[in-house]
Formats: sequence, C-alpha cells, structure tokens
Amino acid sequence: MDALNQTRVTEFVFLGLTDNWVLEKLFFMAFSVTYVLTLLGNVLIVVTIVLTARLHTPMYFFLSNLSFIDICHSSVTVPKMLEGLLLERKTVSFNNCIAQLFFLHLFACAEIFLLTIMAYDRYVAICTPLHYPSVMKMRVCVQLVSALWLGGTAHSLVQTFLTIRLPYCGPNVIDSYFCDVPPVIKLACTDTYLIGMLIVSNSGTISLTCFLALVASYTVILVSLRKHSGEGRRKALSTCSAHFMVVALFFGPCIFIYTRPDTSFSIDKVVSVFYTVITPLLNPLIYTLRNEEVKSAMKQLRQRQVFFVKSYT
Repeated sequence: MDALNQTRVTEFVFLGLTDNWVLEKLFFMAFSVTYVLTLLGNVLIVVTIVLTARLHTPMYFFLSNLSFIDICHSSVTVPKMLEGLLLERKTVSFNNCIAQLFFLHLFACAEIFLLTIMAYDRYVAICTPLHYPSVMKMRVCVQLVSALWLGGTAHSLVQTFLTIRLPYCGPNVIDSYFCDVPPVIKLACTDTYLIGMLIVSNSGTISLTCFLALVASYTVILVSLRKHSGEGRRKALSTCSAHFMVVALFFGPCIFIYTRPDTSFSIDKVVSVFYTVITPLLNPLIYTLRNEEVKSAMKQLRQRQVFFVKSYT
C-alpha cells in the first residue's frame, strides 16, 4: 500500500473528442457558440420568470430551477472541453477531476429529480385540478426543490466516495473530454468490478426509477385528457409534450451511459456531447418555442426595456 501511495496519480490526461487539428478548431467554434446560447437562453428564462408576476406559479418556479441547473450542468464540462480543444496536451489535476465528477453527478441527479417533480406537478394540475392549489403550494414547491438538492448531493457523495477510495498508481489517460466515474475507475490499480456494479446500480436505479415514474405519470395524464375540452386538451398536450421531449433528451443518454456494466462503445463520446452540451441548449428552446405564456412575457419585458431606454435618452 505504501508503494501505491508513493506513485499515486496526480493528474489525468484527456484524449479529447478527436486528435484532428482541423476538427478541434471547428468543434471549438461550434461548441463555443452553443455554450454562449445555452447561458443566454437559460438566463433569459430565469429573468423572465422572476420579473413576470403572472409566472410566479409552481410550474414556472420549477422551470426556472431547471434553467439554473442547465447553466450549472453545462458549465461543469463545457469550459474544460473548450480549453482542451485549444491545447495539444489536455490535462486535469486529480483533485479537479474529482471535483468535476462530483458536480457533474450533483447537477445531473438534481435535474433527474426535478423532471420527476415537474411531471408530478403536471399530473396534479391536469388530473386533480380542484386540489392543485392546496397540494402544490409554494411552500411545498420550495420543500421539494430543497429535497432534490439534498438527494442529488447524497447521490454525488456516494459516487465520489466510491471513486476516490480506489488506488490510482499508474495509467492516467482518460478516453473522454471530462472526468466521469466510469472512465476514471477504469484507471484504478485494483479490481473494480464490485465498485463498478455498485456505481451502476446507484445511478441506474435512480435513472430507471424516475424514468418509469415519469412514464407512468404521463400515461395517466394522457388517459385523463380524454375527459377535457378541446382547448384544455390542446394546452395540456402542448405543455406535456414539451416536458416529455426534455425528459427523453435527458434520460436517454443517462440511461445509455449509467445503466450498463463497465463497457465502452465508440458512440459514448457522441452521447456524452449530446448529454452535456446539446441538451442544456435545447431545453430553453423547447420551452420557449412551445409556450405562449413565456413568449408573451419575454415580449412584454422587451417592450418595457425599450420604453425604459427611450425614457432616459
């Protein structure tokens, strides 16, 4: 054990997305634009909801939290990826690697729990509308959001503890562009089968359980919509279809990556890019393009801004 401690890995080397110089520069430009749009889109949603009184409802409270999580989630991996695309040797210190995987799992798990809560919110609103005001009070919403952060923290601590307790004494090359539990534990100087199964069972159980709960919620919602009027059915379907698109875009990669044993596929990096870079951008686009209330609130804010600027010029 002393020998292991003496040769402990102090940094990891990323292989990145590609070793082609031209592709790296193209990826840098494309993902830089994507990241900026992600930040702007999600910040715009948060600001719109905060400054628009009629959007101070449970559904939009959860939506603003989703945008905040998307900002944090993409910021954990994308800046480091962009830096790596400009460098020939892509490295990260051991401690920063562990910090990255901790926050990656924290925000990913928080988003999983939040999407599940949002499905429950839609279920109550559509299936038991008379009880909605008493069930989904703002105090309850705050408690649910607090609980999802506690749950995400607990999950992330488990993943991080299982990772750092392993000895890392030799290989330090990660075939990825960010630190995540599966590629990191492959570099441990010991048998990781049991730890790998514990990690997969932890992440897999959360992902699959929440996904099944979501599917069950939307199944009940779709059945209950048959009793609604044409206009009510159209509005509910629009809201739920936008939510389910976000669920599919987020849970698909999560289930693909975290619910299988210690195996690697050539498509893993593509799935990871979609999960860490593309999805946080698509969420604000989906919710704003399909939500008339949000689009109307944004238009009013823009008009108020123009009026404010004109009054002081």
